[in-house]
Parts: sequence; structure tokens; C-alpha cells
Amino acid sequence: MDGSVAQTMLCGTCVAPGQFALTESPLPQNAPDGWVLVDIDAVGLCGTDFHIFEGKHPFLDYPRVIGHELSGHVALAAKGWAKGQPVVINPYVSCGTCTACRKGKPNCCTGIAVMGVHRDGGMCARIAVPSGNLYDASALPKGAAVLTEFLAIGAHAVRRAAPQPGDTVLVTGAGPIGLGVALFARLRGAIVHLRDASPARLAAAAGFGFADLHGVDDALPEGGFDVVFDATGNARAIQAGFAHVAHGGTYVLVSVVKDDITFSDPEFHKREMTLMGSRNATAIDFATVMQALTDDSIDAARIISETLPLQDLPTRFPALVANREALIKVVVQIGGQA
Repeated sequence: MDGSVAQTMLCGTCVAPGQFALTESPLPQNAPDGWVLVDIDAVGLCGTDFHIFEGKHPFLDYPRVIGHELSGHVALAAKGWAKGQPVVINPYVSCGTCTACRKGKPNCCTGIAVMGVHRDGGMCARIAVPSGNLYDASALPKGAAVLTEFLAIGAHAVRRAAPQPGDTVLVTGAGPIGLGVALFARLRGAIVHLRDASPARLAAAAGFGFADLHGVDDALPEGGFDVVFDATGNARAIQAGFAHVAHGGTYVLVSVVKDDITFSDPEFHKREMTLMGSRNATAIDFATVMQALTDDSIDAARIISETLPLQDLPTRFPALVANREALIKVVVQIGGQA
């Protein structure tokens, strides 16, 4: 390496619940076989990061370098990748050998290690990434690459449910993930309704052209919906959602809770309802999102609420967590590219 290049880097680290700091770590100089060194350009903050800060994530050990919504560029040329090539990073590191992986579903690998959750993430200058977890971002609009991962969650859920043109869809929970679900359901031609307890989140959804917006106390259309997606992360809301699925319809649980979920078996059977879980995303979903961002089917600029430098995050993090309902996506700038 050139002697002018820093040999250490600062990493955005949740040291303990409620404690976020920039910690120093060696700058990676080499990657294992089959992995690629990537210089991080930007990191999106999401609900998972907020839960980690609050100490509410069930599968995490502290301290943890956070950051799984990542864009960057290749640091050193590697097989199939040129130095400086812009990339989107798939943060789901899978084993490649379990039943799910063999069936093309590494998103639910039995030994999955999500960057920023099960292993250290990308809120730092450079990380090593499996070559197969990188996607060429050269065609994406400036600043859009960092949005790909979180939008892929919604694209995956919609692909799993496969709503048809003209189907009625209810998305419960109009936060960033729910908004992503709504956007991709609309792109498939569905008639999309959103429901949330937060007027601010419903107002944000209206900014994307959604008109069928409902508070939690509002009456919903009779007859139910062809597809209902839950993106609330709330057990009571998930259980209430069963009643909104039309006969012959599908209920997709996008959010995850630690609680047991119960439902009426007679109601479930008489509707011949399909109950479906949706976890993470696959390469197909990343490609779907990147195409939508490239052809402007989704307005990337409207999604980004604020961009701030990494050095400001330790002081800003508590307020961002407290005011999350007023935000769609906060992006943390790491490198010089975006």
C-alpha cells in the first residue's frame, strides 16, 4: 500500500446498548480467497440499527460494528472485479451447503451471518466481502446504490406473494420496509393501501403518490384484501392482520417479533388462506431493485431524508433513534463516492 494511505480506520460501533462510538481498527490489506476488499462509500441506517442501539436485538453480541445497507467500490482488483468498480453489497453471508442454500435460498441459510448483526458490518472505511455478494452498481444513479438492500427486502416479499395486476394489497406498517413493499406491489399493478399509527409515516407515503391511507382506527374496505403484508414488528398488529385477508388470499409476515403468534384456525381454514414468511432477499431481488432505481421507477432522492458524515453520528444517533418516525432513510457518508 502507498505510505500515504491510513493503516487504521474508524468504525461505527455499538459498544453496548445506548452507547455508540467510533472505534479504531486496522485497515484490511488482504482478503481471503474468493473475497474482495471493498472501500465503503455510504451506509444506510435502518430499524435493525436502531434496535441494536436500544439493546432490543435478540441475536447480537456487543460490541458490534453496525451497517448492512452498503454501497462502495472495489479497493483492489480481484477476479471478476476491477479496482474502483462501484458495487452494491449483499450483506447476507451464507454457508452455501445447507438445504436452503442448495435450493437457491441463501437468504434463509441455516448458518446465515448478516453483516452488522451476526458479524461486524460495514460502517467503516473498508471491509472484505464474498465475491458472490457483490453486484455491479455502475448503471445506478448517483447516491442510489446504498438504498438497494433495504428496498430488496420489500421486493423479495412482493415476489414471494406474487400479487397480480388489479389485486388489492394492504401494507400494515408504513415505515421504510413497508414503503418498499408498497412501491414494488404497485409496480406489479396492485391497488395498494397502507395502514399505520403514525400520521408522519402516512404523510410520507402520500408523497410517493399513495392515496389509500388508513390510520389504525379507520375502517378498512369490506371483504378483505387479496394480499396483506405486515411490516409493523408488532405482535398485536400481526395477529389483527389475519382478519383483513380476503377468502383465498395471502398473508405475508415481513417483520419479525420474538412473541408467539396465534390465530383462529376456523377463520384461517374457511378462507383457505396462505400464510407466508419473508426473510431478507436474494440476488434476483437485488437485481429487481437496481433496475427500478436505474429506470427511475422508484425515486431514490425522495427516499433519502438526510445524509450526514460518519464523524457526526455518535452525537446524532440518540436523536435519530428517538425521531425515527419522521425519517425514511438516513445515509451515513463514509468515502468520497456515493
